[in-house]
Amino acid sequence: MLSEPKYTGCCRLAEILEISRHSTNRFLLREQYEPIDLFREVQGNLNLIGGVLSGDDTVIEKHYSQVGKAHLINYYWSGKHQKAIKGINLITLYYTDYDGKSMPINYRLYDPLDNKTKNDYLREMIVEVIKWGVKPSTITTECWYSSKENLRFFRDKELNFQVGIAKNRQVKVEGGKYQRVEELEIPNNGLIVIIKKFGKVKIFKRTFKHGSCRYYATFLYDESKLMDWKRDDFRELQTIHWGIECYHRALKQLCGLSKFQVRTKKAIVTHIFCSLRAFCQLELMRIKATIESWYSLQRELSLKVAREFILEQLSPTNSLTA
Repeated sequence: MLSEPKYTGCCRLAEILEISRHSTNRFLLREQYEPIDLFREVQGNLNLIGGVLSGDDTVIEKHYSQVGKAHLINYYWSGKHQKAIKGINLITLYYTDYDGKSMPINYRLYDPLDNKTKNDYLREMIVEVIKWGVKPSTITTECWYSSKENLRFFRDKELNFQVGIAKNRQVKVEGGKYQRVEELEIPNNGLIVIIKKFGKVKIFKRTFKHGSCRYYATFLYDESKLMDWKRDDFRELQTIHWGIECYHRALKQLCGLSKFQVRTKKAIVTHIFCSLRAFCQLELMRIKATIESWYSLQRELSLKVAREFILEQLSPTNSLTA
């Protein structure tokens, strides 16, 4: 998956490895990887105490697949396209330790037959990773995962959090009346408010170049520290959370996430697990300074192939006047 930029199907893999394409297809159907298998692969490369958990989802685009004929494929909202598109919804817990190393440690593929929401999956994954020995200090999510049920869940797990909140979220300054968060004057270093049916948080406002605004709520389990939580602290967590967006992009561009032509659930799940495992290998290579960045590997591979091709074509035997 890392070495083939365009074709990552069974036939191409069989051609490269010089094996039967049926062998690769049987591999996809035979293996039964679970999220804990991914965690076991990566746990030795991360400091599992005191890091930041980021939760988010992305749509694995399958524009030309038919809903109902391929398992897990349905219509899901895409922030990129600003509409519902065909694909598979991947929900990930992405962990960043304080050395800057970051990898996915748990994931789910949305399946309507599970009768669960994305919020159910998120809480389920957090319970699992804590059971596996992860002890994060903070969780970051976007607006979709900021329901009061989730916020209370984070607090019950003694987690600090920084989450996106909707502009119409009901909040109040202590002693005041509840109002929409967009109606408040929020200073640069944030404003301590009470979220309706939850409790005390510090809210921050981000204004983007095109004029739109987003609002974020920061909760610290030790509320006495909220006063000292400044803009720089907010930005640091925002930068860490941006890592999960970069991870989504790298999965799709470098790890062949959507480049499968199988239809059964088992084969699809195995392919996606292999893509996640490929990303972890990229991150491990970056950590060990084998590559400069995630994108270096394919660039170096294509550079080597292009160089060899040009030199071969320049040889006298391939000359037009030979």
